[in-house]
Amino acid sequence: MFRQLAPRAARGARVTSQAGQDAPTPVDRDACKRQAAMVAVAMVQDGMVVGLGTGSTAAFVIDGLIARVRDGLRIVGIPTSERSARQARDGGIKLTDFSRHPGLDLTIDGADEIARDSLDLIKGLGGALLREKIVAAASARLVIVADSPKLVTRLGGTVPVPVEVVAFGWETTAARLTRLGVNPIQRMAQDGTAFRTDGGNLILDCHVGVIADPARLEHDLSATIGVVETGLFIAMAATVLVATPDGLVRLDRPGQPVD
Repeated sequence: MFRQLAPRAARGARVTSQAGQDAPTPVDRDACKRQAAMVAVAMVQDGMVVGLGTGSTAAFVIDGLIARVRDGLRIVGIPTSERSARQARDGGIKLTDFSRHPGLDLTIDGADEIARDSLDLIKGLGGALLREKIVAAASARLVIVADSPKLVTRLGGTVPVPVEVVAFGWETTAARLTRLGVNPIQRMAQDGTAFRTDGGNLILDCHVGVIADPARLEHDLSATIGVVETGLFIAMAATVLVATPDGLVRLDRPGQPVD
């Protein structure tokens, strides 16, 4: 449930605190994300099937799980990207798939924006949104780890909404998205070619500004011909762990179990 914290902190339960009032430097942000990741890693229990997220924060989580596996923790993981699969496999985490484990106990992932009151998310700047949503939807619990700049009052103000689309006829898909009132920009790879997801699809980063009704936008984007999936994760996160300069803040969706 939500509980009011001290000023400047998000609503939720503070589980640790640390000194420091200034905005974190890039190095400090990594340290904060690693701290929050280790709290999430501690939620993993022996025998669990765990969803392994994608991105810089998820990489800290996988590192933490590798350390616990080397200490004797027995888990199997389903990765959300080839990158996360390599990291986990190289570290000794056993991987599985949905044919053997159609349901997951827990998924730990990052997010690009988190709405403070609803815990709705924007994900996909790392390019793995489709697999991330498949894994999250199959999980009994989705735990999100982030640092404080990701926590916002309303979604859309700082990042675009990634939309994964089929490559064939993507120009027509972009035109349909434009008619919805968004501004779709094709994502490019560092070598100047079109960015491709692990599934071979394209991503259109849709600049929408502050989103008044994320659930309605998610519905409209998903209903557009040519769209495979959107980076709007509505009512999916159970728990969010936010590392701030003042300490670690935990937000739980009402009705979710609290560890």
